[in-house]
Amino acid sequence: MTKSTKRTLAICLYLNYLVHGFGLIILAQNMQALGHLWGVPLATVSYMVSGIGIGRLLAYFTFGYLSDRFGRKFLIYLGILTYMIFFLGMPFVQNIQLAYGLAILAGVANSALDSGTYPTFMEMGGKESASNVFIKAFMSIGEFILPLLVATLETRQLWFGWSFILPVILLLANLGLLTRVTFPKRNQADHTSIIRQGRLSKAKRRLATVALSVYGYTTMAVMILFTQWITLYATKELGYSSLIAHGLLSLYSVGSITGVVIVFAMLRRQVSETGLLVINNALSLVALVVICSATTQWLSAVAAFVFGFTAASGMMQVALNLFLRLYPTHKGIVTGTYFTFGSIATFTVPIVTGWLSKTSIAYAMEFDILIGVVGLVMVILVALVMSPRSLSVGLWRPAVRHVNR
Repeated sequence: MTKSTKRTLAICLYLNYLVHGFGLIILAQNMQALGHLWGVPLATVSYMVSGIGIGRLLAYFTFGYLSDRFGRKFLIYLGILTYMIFFLGMPFVQNIQLAYGLAILAGVANSALDSGTYPTFMEMGGKESASNVFIKAFMSIGEFILPLLVATLETRQLWFGWSFILPVILLLANLGLLTRVTFPKRNQADHTSIIRQGRLSKAKRRLATVALSVYGYTTMAVMILFTQWITLYATKELGYSSLIAHGLLSLYSVGSITGVVIVFAMLRRQVSETGLLVINNALSLVALVVICSATTQWLSAVAAFVFGFTAASGMMQVALNLFLRLYPTHKGIVTGTYFTFGSIATFTVPIVTGWLSKTSIAYAMEFDILIGVVGLVMVILVALVMSPRSLSVGLWRPAVRHVNR
């Protein structure tokens, strides 16, 4: 592939994830409007979000296999088209069963995009770790824009459905660009990945596989829970205004974008991925504790930014990169497996927190701390198993370059 083709393809793939950033939080950000449309309480709308998890759970592993078997481009097309159906249908349907079906379809769209996109970046060559992490930056931009758009529509008393129409317009434009580019050959495995796979014992590889799979759940769960409940937590439990409450989510997104840019730069300078995972997960856990105990706006704002900076700075993608290197010739299946655990989080977290919110929204937020503890334990295990001392070719980039010479 030429540099121009790679650049165009990368832009198209990143734009899909700008829209995906909208899709991740659009139901949570419109909970009150959707509840009014369907005539149901907020807890029921929260359960609706679980439909996304069902769609992901049903589709990921199958799409991972299809991605390895038939290529990435078809799945990315499928993801775009199904997302368009979701965005177009959701603000108009008044039947809650049909709306739940659309939520499931959003999960299917997410699965298709992930199964096609992450392996594509790994196969484009270059600094694939940094490229995959930069996906998170565009997701965060979407998560930053949408709350501001929703707040603006609420303030001006405009139809909430415009927040669903904008993503459709962006997807249509991107689809036109995507039809003009070619994709790299699938399932390419570099020499370094094969060496690394062979040097890790079966027991350690299995332990790393389990830990990374569980982390696939926790890293998704902590972000879903935060983005779903922080706005209502701030208004109902802390007494903040709607603008301040929505602003906390935007600060989380600003922190996420800032963190992704820094992580992107660090990965390009060969910084240890396992080290980043441990440090960022520890700091995000501290930020969560502060968020759940803070009573002042400025402290909540700082903690929301720090949480975005650490938990949502591409750690999910960093862990996936490690997972993909364990099985370099099965990238689609590995991606599907990893995100299957994430889809379980998307399905279970709204149900559990919806139940907890009936007693107190504070309980739902405090549940995030427990998930964060489990995630930190998992990345510590990964760091211990996949440390440079246990491999002659470790996960530190300078060692990789030395082998390639």
